[in-house]
Amino acid sequence: MSTTQNYEALKQTIEAMEEKQVLTPDMPVDVFNQEAEDLYQVALVDKEQLMARGLSEETIELLPQAAGACRYAEAEWNKERNEKQEAEREWKEKSPDAYELRSDLIHELEFAFVENSDLLSAVDRIKDGNGHADMIQDLVDLSVLGKEQTELLQQTNFDATLLDQAETTADEMSELLARANGTKDENNKAKVLRDKAYTYLKGIVDEVRRYGKFIFRKDDEHAAKYASAYGRTH
Repeated sequence: MSTTQNYEALKQTIEAMEEKQVLTPDMPVDVFNQEAEDLYQVALVDKEQLMARGLSEETIELLPQAAGACRYAEAEWNKERNEKQEAEREWKEKSPDAYELRSDLIHELEFAFVENSDLLSAVDRIKDGNGHADMIQDLVDLSVLGKEQTELLQQTNFDATLLDQAETTADEMSELLARANGTKDENNKAKVLRDKAYTYLKGIVDEVRRYGKFIFRKDDEHAAKYASAYGRTH
């Protein structure tokens, strides 16, 4: 089965897990998934002995399936994180121009409205505030105000295309900021599902390891096959 098929097969069980049961991985999930796959190969060799002491065949056979589901969930979480990081990079690249456009429009409108105190007050209200979201809203507000006063702006040979550019830039930067902000990691749906898939797999891994360590407790070399290699070195 593919990782997608593994996840779909266990999706209902994984998603139904109560939040209080969910664990945060204490080791790289890709490493843990591989250890689960390796453990399955060991358990296959010792299958009869494990089952003789009460470990079900179903539990053994769930190992690769649960590992595949966890691998799929980890990939989905990584994909979302990568998209967020790309949006953050793009925001850093494009936001200086957006801020500069806002500044240019403010100066242009103040220059054109110099003899109209009401319009200058309107520009002052738009200038008030700070932050990325405020900058985006300012672009829209400046565009609307400018389009309402085209005659005054024409008198200063203002480039009217900047008003449309401001509106377009606001739309683009708003969408980009939303992707860059994303959802806080602790509330991210993809991360929650990844953690649930990890928790589900860990329960199976722990059970198989418990049986293996017990059965082969007098054979250190064999018992070591049921321990985490990552845990030994970290």
